[in-house]
Amino acid sequence: MTSVGAEQQSLARGFRLLELLPWLALCASYVFLPELLPLGTQIIIMIIFALSLDLLLGYTGIVTLGHAAYFGVGAYTSGMLAVAGWDGPFTGLAGGAITAAAVGLVMGSIILRTKGLALLMLGMAVTLIFYELANHFPAWTGGADGLQGISVKPIFGVFEFDMYGKVGFAYAGLVLLACLVFVRHLVLSPFGRSLVGIRENTTRMTAIGVPVQQRRLIVFAVAAGIAGVAGALSAQTNQFVGLNVLSFELSGTVLIVLVLGGAGRLYGAFLGAPIYFAAQDILAKGDPVYWLFWLGLILIIVANVARGGVLGLCHSISLRFSADRSGQAERGKP
Repeated sequence: MTSVGAEQQSLARGFRLLELLPWLALCASYVFLPELLPLGTQIIIMIIFALSLDLLLGYTGIVTLGHAAYFGVGAYTSGMLAVAGWDGPFTGLAGGAITAAAVGLVMGSIILRTKGLALLMLGMAVTLIFYELANHFPAWTGGADGLQGISVKPIFGVFEFDMYGKVGFAYAGLVLLACLVFVRHLVLSPFGRSLVGIRENTTRMTAIGVPVQQRRLIVFAVAAGIAGVAGALSAQTNQFVGLNVLSFELSGTVLIVLVLGGAGRLYGAFLGAPIYFAAQDILAKGDPVYWLFWLGLILIIVANVARGGVLGLCHSISLRFSADRSGQAERGKP
């Protein structure tokens, strides 16, 4: 059984107490680390972004290096709506999600016709196209100076975004919860199980009558929509959108986050994002010039030692420990 299939079975048994840990960590951060809440908001946004990529890479087996395109589309859509006066927080989220999903549907119908290297190149090409479009129309996007003047109404008309990031952190946490609930139900549904089947053996799934290409396109659009939510959330909490939201670097970063945490494990993004940000901060302080070298070295070690990421490694250790205890119990029987 694959790691993805095992993870699905584990989740299908119902809610586990361990699933409370990320939310307890968020609550503890809100209470005890108020000075780090803006950074925490960026970590939450990255978790949502990585969740969207996990649907493609971890569950369906679609490798892409252009996922930042949909993050950027969501960010610019939310920002432009706010500048135009449509500054409700949920209006911006919905606008970013719908626009990114629509773009994902159109681009996916082209990209998913290819495989391997061609698929990777087309994904990168989509990101480059949107990057140049954003740079070419400064009247709409702000161009190289970025989209400024973004303001968002108080949430529910009561909770206004503050300079300390408390409202933004709580708001981002609630959006993350909604995204997690949606993705969790999706991957546990018959549709989600069929995605794993497509990932493992496309030929067999086609033979039993599963519309493989249609389902790949649907999940591509859904993942793009969730990436758009992350982008819209970034625009609202930062009140600024720069061209970096459409960069290849961002596509690479979210891929690193997912590999570190563990692809196809739902909660891999929850581990990968804080590990990446913590490693970035520590390594940049220790070696400001060559910190990327050390980050790359860590990634190589994780990829070789923990094929399923940090979460996969923890799962393997847990299984081995359980097996050892079971063996000891069997040997202790009369």
